Amino acid sequence: MIGPNLSEWALNKRSLVVLLMILAVGAGVMSFFKLGRGEDPAITTRTMVVAAGWPGATVNETMKQVTERLERTLQETDYLDRLRSYTIAGQTTIFVDLKQSTPPHKIPDIWYQVRKNIGDMRHTLPQGVLGPFLNDDFGDTFGIIYGFTADGFGFRELRDHVEAARSRLLQLPDVSKIEVLGAQDEQIFIEFSTERLAGLRLNLNQIVATLQAQNLVRPAGTIQGEQERVFLRVTGAFDSERDIEAVNIVAGDRIFRLGDIATVRRGFTDPPQPMFRVNGKPAIGLAIAMRDAGDILVLGENVRKEMAEITANLPVGIEPVLVADQAVTVDIAINDFMTSLWQAIVIILVCSFVSLGVRPGAVVALAIPLTMAIVFAVMDMANIDLHRISLGALIIALGMLVDDAMTTVDAMLRRLGAGDTPTRPRPLPTARWRRRCSSAHW
Repeated sequence: MIGPNLSEWALNKRSLVVLLMILAVGAGVMSFFKLGRGEDPAITTRTMVVAAGWPGATVNETMKQVTERLERTLQETDYLDRLRSYTIAGQTTIFVDLKQSTPPHKIPDIWYQVRKNIGDMRHTLPQGVLGPFLNDDFGDTFGIIYGFTADGFGFRELRDHVEAARSRLLQLPDVSKIEVLGAQDEQIFIEFSTERLAGLRLNLNQIVATLQAQNLVRPAGTIQGEQERVFLRVTGAFDSERDIEAVNIVAGDRIFRLGDIATVRRGFTDPPQPMFRVNGKPAIGLAIAMRDAGDILVLGENVRKEMAEITANLPVGIEPVLVADQAVTVDIAINDFMTSLWQAIVIILVCSFVSLGVRPGAVVALAIPLTMAIVFAVMDMANIDLHRISLGALIIALGMLVDDAMTTVDAMLRRLGAGDTPTRPRPLPTARWRRRCSSAHW
């Protein structure tokens, strides 16, 4: 035999082997409850999007003055695989793809270097270029989504309550990011009547300049005392649409109130941002993402408890609705795996006891939980979570393990039936005895 005989060593050190088996099972059970749980494994995104705009430029101008300059800088990126660019009149979009062999722990440093290089060459771009804007944060998965609907409240009031709930949920462990979905930005609209402006002989540009000068933010200076410094603030800034209506417009020797010649109203941006609806009603959503190597089951339980407290403090009319809950899906998948595991053990026990006997059947049955315990401990050390990929691999490996255990025990029984002892194989026949058998046969 080449190498050490592990079977002989295990038979001679039975107490030590039993102790190691107990330790392995204990470590596996502890690791099983410590493993992170998710629906899918964490996916490392090796692509960054670099976008820039140059309003009024042609395709050739944008290509030569913006796209090519950005690409020359991006070509210095470490582990670069290729650059893909899409340029139209006044706008360019560049995709920076890294090699698939790029180590995941180096990717944040690579994107930091890209941002620094782009920031260093930003001043070389033509005047009027917007950006460049860099985005590498589009690979997050939001496993839990809540939608907030309002009955009797405005959209602005609903957004204030949603933002307060978001601040509380961000303090929970395992929460890495929370995005607000469907929130619309507000604007103040001033609508003039051209007929009224013409009848009063007012200049629209003069009115706009007056409004801009009224709401202009400028430092007013400071007063330096012996022990403190006092900052001066000029009053008159706009706090609401009523303040805008009260602005006086001076035209020659006449003074007009803005509210008398225009309609001032508060509204949402047009075109609107992506909408979010729950059961056909306009709503604002909270999408919760889990950190890497987190436990979605623990996160789901913590979020449910926190949302119960948040709901109790919300006014009547604002109702949170659970739209998506990844924790339920993961819990079902893990429970299905554990059910399959116990069913496999029971089936193997019955088949082994019927076909092999009690002791050989017990050996085959015990091989499954012992091996799975060792696998869980190794997964914990290798930072491998329980998800659809790892559970699928475990189920496949379970079938191979059963086949190997059955084959090993069957071979062992055949050797024992042939005359081998449990600790020593049957001695081979000598050369003289083999010659006698050959002569007698002849």
